Amino acid sequence: MTEHFEPRTEIINDEGGRRIASADIEVTEKSAHTSFRVEAGHVPVGTRERLVDSVLDSPEVNATHQIKAVIPMGDADMLQRIQERCDTVEPRAAGASCLIDAEMSNTTSAPDKGEDAQIN
Repeated sequence: MTEHFEPRTEIINDEGGRRIASADIEVTEKSAHTSFRVEAGHVPVGTRERLVDSVLDSPEVNATHQIKAVIPMGDADMLQRIQERCDTVEPRAAGASCLIDAEMSNTTSAPDKGEDAQIN
């Protein structure tokens, strides 16, 4: 039996309380549907990755392990984090957005903070 989750919004605020990123999460019987947004202007380094991790670690997404996500076209940080966290990722362009079909295993978790500290 599939758990029932109400649609909700995951929000990341800056130190001053201003919303800088958010994601809507809605679960169907087969997958979690998410739509990611980052506010215009400067946002702290790592905000995009934190938002993806927060969504992928949520009970709604973990209940299905299948994700259908919408991210802004060209947001390489979000796409890379989804690719790091998921077993299969199929991105495709759709206007100003990138649509992503992804699956993650039961054992998928956020990468160690040490990986984030690497400089290329």
